[in-house]
Amino acid sequence: MSTLYLDRRDLRLTLEGSALAIYAGERRQGTVPLHLLQTLVMRSKVTLDSALLARLADAGIGILAFGGRGASKLAMVQGRGHNDGARRIGQYRRYDDPTWCFDWARTLVRGKLRRQHRLLARAAAERPDLRRPLRQALERLEQARARVAAETAPHPTAPGGGLERLRGLEGAAAAAYFSGYTQLFAPALAFTGRNRRPPRDPVNAALSLGYTLLHYEAVRACQVAGLDPIIGYYHVLDFGRESLACDLIEPLRPLVDAWVLAQFAERNLRPDHFTREDAACLLGKTGRARFYAAYQPFIRPRQRLLRRLVRNLATEFARAGIQPVPSEPPP
Repeated sequence: MSTLYLDRRDLRLTLEGSALAIYAGERRQGTVPLHLLQTLVMRSKVTLDSALLARLADAGIGILAFGGRGASKLAMVQGRGHNDGARRIGQYRRYDDPTWCFDWARTLVRGKLRRQHRLLARAAAERPDLRRPLRQALERLEQARARVAAETAPHPTAPGGGLERLRGLEGAAAAAYFSGYTQLFAPALAFTGRNRRPPRDPVNAALSLGYTLLHYEAVRACQVAGLDPIIGYYHVLDFGRESLACDLIEPLRPLVDAWVLAQFAERNLRPDHFTREDAACLLGKTGRARFYAAYQPFIRPRQRLLRRLVRNLATEFARAGIQPVPSEPPP
């Protein structure tokens, strides 16, 4: 199973037998058997009809479409989902369990901080010229990790159930981490910290695209497993946001960070692959081709990891969904 990236204007998609055919004008560019396709990513103007859209969804193929100025708009179409309603009932019940929510959130944060620490520790061993700033960042990160590990589930009636404290500790850890991570890039990239909407430098543009694609994989994994991607436990509910998908990718973000670092270090991505439009830094067509080609082998094992995590979560939710809710004693 693979992902097909379409980043050329005025392409037309049709169904020929059990294969997806790609046309530029009247010339067929190639075909992809549907059984080999897992995801379709469309970056430029692509035309397809409703019958094909329905066939792709029925085949379980997810669609991610970028549009608008600077690809600022995003649309996601998922394939068929799982039909076990008990999974979603269990998912909603867990939302009302503050102890479970806290344990889930602490596991996510600890996993994220562990991978951030590993990235900086590896960089410190490879970059003796940056030993001092990286060591300072690692020390602050280690302090945050120790405080997160020491956190215990508060009383169920405590405000926020302890999640605010975890978010505060994660924020402090992020500041420490990025104080070291930014040192690893060439000064010409002007990467001084995380920014988005719009990203203002090449590194942030690459990080944003990587996080967006990873987020889509988490949304799709939830949908296929029959879970509601909107209902998360660490990320607060927000209208239209897939909070469970945000939860799932949180400990995986440092993997994207390491991959983006490698792309610039190996010069697969360079400053001349980016353009500026007002305050935004945009990845150009040549850069996008390089990005997608390298991203596909990177994301495959993470797709499997996400599917395994979501399957385990769905199994737990299904058990919780079929358990009877204790009734209140009569007054």
